[in-house]
Amino acid sequence: MIRHIIALIAAALTVWAILYMARLDMEVHRLQMIQEIIAKSKQEVKLQPKAAQTPAPKPSKPAVSEESEAQKKLKVLKEKAGRLSAIKVSPLYRRTCSSCHGINGEGTQIAPALVGKSKEYILKALHDFKTGKRKNYVMYGLLQRLDEKQLEELATEISEFAQKLKAAQ
Repeated sequence: MIRHIIALIAAALTVWAILYMARLDMEVHRLQMIQEIIAKSKQEVKLQPKAAQTPAPKPSKPAVSEESEAQKKLKVLKEKAGRLSAIKVSPLYRRTCSSCHGINGEGTQIAPALVGKSKEYILKALHDFKTGKRKNYVMYGLLQRLDEKQLEELATEISEFAQKLKAAQ
């Protein structure tokens, strides 16, 4: 009876994780669309020959503050988009880990950060969760369907997150 309850909880958490991951994917897609719109909206300035140029009127103070305010908002959006998808991750990581540990492995309120951990540490932790040595029913349920090769791939990928994030900056 307890196994059924635990399995039901694990299944519910898995469904929640999948839905959460889908929501993150939609957010990343939305931010990519915003970046495309920003890129398309950049205007090219065509300069006239030097003899025909007339001095441009100086902008008034309110226009400068409005422009700087828009620039600040744009910068915040770009930074947010960069944090959400700073590095490319494998479908295995995206499907299995990102909904709890974050798309870049930086951790969430649900699960700890993975960035900066060594391959050996991560692989041992994955084995411990899979065998039940470390108790976490969500991790146990997720790892049961993964084979040794997939665990190795995840450990290798996660151990490289710190380098990839540093390179992306």
